[in-house]
Amino acid sequence: MEGALGRRATLGRLFVSMLKISAFTFGGGFVIVTFMRKKYVDELHWIDEEEMLDLIALAQSCPGAMAINTAILLGWRMAGFWGMLVSVLGTVIPPVAIITAISFVYDAFAANPWVALALKGMQAGVAAVFLDVVCSMGTTLVKGKSRLNYVILGAAFVASFVFDVNVIFIILGAALVGICRTLWQKRKGGAV
Repeated sequence: MEGALGRRATLGRLFVSMLKISAFTFGGGFVIVTFMRKKYVDELHWIDEEEMLDLIALAQSCPGAMAINTAILLGWRMAGFWGMLVSVLGTVIPPVAIITAISFVYDAFAANPWVALALKGMQAGVAAVFLDVVCSMGTTLVKGKSRLNYVILGAAFVASFVFDVNVIFIILGAALVGICRTLWQKRKGGAV
């Protein structure tokens, strides 16, 4: 019985925390992922930083919204199918409710100069959160002290910003390097 109560508490906490994060976050997938990381890695210690980076990379490489993909993976990791379900519901309910409410008064909002100014101000805040995500994820990646991490990071940056390579090809290339690296390490360690 205690296990069922503990599981219900975990599911409830997962749902409520995802609901709060989703309701009060503006700026898209990377912004909400930053708050997920702070909640589940830094505050609750349900997963570690490296696992969170892996989940983010996997969520980013899947089709669909980054916030939903990350919610699916986090929920599954923390509480299986039901964790995934409550995590996704907690992530989806606030935007759906907000968009539904705004749709009824859209004409009044669209013409209001104060609303336009508020949204411009939010853009600056979102840019700061993006910078925080890049710095924290980059720092964690560099802490791995693997030269290959540096090479992949540099190559992805150059491919994206210098040669304007599509991000899909960058992700596929990084995934291929990761697969080859894992297979090489298994073979080198004696495992097949």
